[in-house]
Amino acid sequence: MRTGGSTKGTTVVWGDYGLRMRDHDRRIAAKQLQIAADAIKMRLRGQRYRLYTRVCANIGVYTKGNEVRMGKGKGSFDYWAARVAVSRVLFELKGDLHEQIVRDAFRLAGNKLPGLYEFVRKGDPPVMGITKVEAGTTLEEMQRPKIKLPMDVTAGRIPATTPP
Repeated sequence: MRTGGSTKGTTVVWGDYGLRMRDHDRRIAAKQLQIAADAIKMRLRGQRYRLYTRVCANIGVYTKGNEVRMGKGKGSFDYWAARVAVSRVLFELKGDLHEQIVRDAFRLAGNKLPGLYEFVRKGDPPVMGITKVEAGTTLEEMQRPKIKLPMDVTAGRIPATTPP
């Protein structure tokens, strides 16, 4: 069973609250990240806070026009994008703010971004894939099958070598 991979970047490090991607990995444009950050700033206008952006748009996206024949080079530069893995924290926020206000700001930012997002606090457990890694959970436990079949059911599936 595939579990996802790493727990790196799935917890809040610098701030008190964070916005974490909940579904599969995506490529998010720099303009989309900027619009989401602006939505957070507009909601928290007049408050004292610090916003941390945990992802950087460092992938150049190049496109060619429709109905263009094969060859003749790569195409022209279109926009910058960031590859965001599943369960990665995109934004963190630190400040003396009420949690409901921060939840509302992150909800507005999540509506501007592609995909599904969730609100996390500092101290929440890390996530591997889409599974939360609680205290005492090991990688081996996450990789083994979740359903345990009784021995008589599994033995009944094996064909007998001698006739009964």
